[in-house]
Amino acid sequence: MTPHRAVVTGIGVVSPIGIGKDRLWASLVEGRCGVGPITRFDASAFTTRIAAEVPDFDPTNWMDRKEARRNDRFVQFAYAASRMALEDGNFRLTPQNAARVGVLIGSGIGGAETWEEQHRTLLERGPGRVSPFFIPMIIINMASGVVSILLGAKGPNSAVVTACATGGSAIGEAARIIQRGEADAMIAGGSEAAITPLSLAGFCSMKAMSTRNEEPAKASRPFDAKRDGFIMGEGAGIVLLENLEQARAREAHIYGEVVGYGMSGDAYHITQPDPNADGAARSIHNALHDAHLEPSAIDYINAHGTSTPYNDKTETLAIKRVFGDHARSVPISSTKSMTGHLLGAAGGVELIACALAIEHQMLPPTINYEVPDPACDLDYVPNAARPARVQVAMSNAFGFGGHNAILILRKYDGS
Repeated sequence: MTPHRAVVTGIGVVSPIGIGKDRLWASLVEGRCGVGPITRFDASAFTTRIAAEVPDFDPTNWMDRKEARRNDRFVQFAYAASRMALEDGNFRLTPQNAARVGVLIGSGIGGAETWEEQHRTLLERGPGRVSPFFIPMIIINMASGVVSILLGAKGPNSAVVTACATGGSAIGEAARIIQRGEADAMIAGGSEAAITPLSLAGFCSMKAMSTRNEEPAKASRPFDAKRDGFIMGEGAGIVLLENLEQARAREAHIYGEVVGYGMSGDAYHITQPDPNADGAARSIHNALHDAHLEPSAIDYINAHGTSTPYNDKTETLAIKRVFGDHARSVPISSTKSMTGHLLGAAGGVELIACALAIEHQMLPPTINYEVPDPACDLDYVPNAARPARVQVAMSNAFGFGGHNAILILRKYDGS
């Protein structure tokens, strides 16, 4: 049986550089950085005191006050972005189509803020004062659950957790569900709200984050020789995926078709990437094979590009291994230079960046690229957005545990 085709028809995003696709895109093209001093708690005792927070999010713009109190910030982000994706796609859930509309939203960490708040309550006030909503507020699948409940989506409902590859994995798996004919539409992506004292302390202890506290706007500098670690971010990136036949029948705007999805495992280390880039390279190769494309067909790569010494060097090597001579011709950028690292939401927001690059025929830059690194010697679209022909874009996502997820999005040409 010929598989169905999965296309992106709606975009929803909550990010440190803008809520909604238009604000996100304007910030990306402008090269605006969302990193600044942490405001959600006193971070003065931490080695890293900066992050990419979402500064202007009010959950009651999207759900009533009672629902907002019962849901962790990562679920609030997921629901808001899901609402945006449906509105952007001009898609209405009805009793007639609900059973064919599914939800697949992941998170790398889940309800970290609620966990820490309720642990303090346990220690200070005793077990009887822990919220009865504690468990449903922290579990990762509740982003999909709450979106399904509040929107009335009764189709396949699931969640994935692949650390910082989660958003990419979720969209890839949702596309597979549509391709298999198990749903006509899927609300898919990732959400994260883990800028909390305990999460920050854990990453600080790993020495994984930048300590450029006096220059927050310059702290995230993927592929630059002076990069010293990633910057925690928060937010959500959600897309509405639809069966092509349905999208065409309702004359939906199509941002692109998910034509390739590749996965692999490094089988190497719990946090460090394989220095030979074997897993990342295989995942890219698998996505190209799935898309029936040669490397030369890729017009743009949105890199995982975390600004850590190991990741950026390894990702560059993976691209060289798969792309060969074309590696020096394909433009690559890391939007994490502006958004910070949204952990489980990163893959969703970065697939959206690919969709908007195709939409506007413009490449978002890698900002803060000042000192070339001999190990990172490709075209990283340094510091300024660039007009370009973008028909096919690739989004790379890699996570702790050796998880790799690659998505390929192709401009829909009407065929």
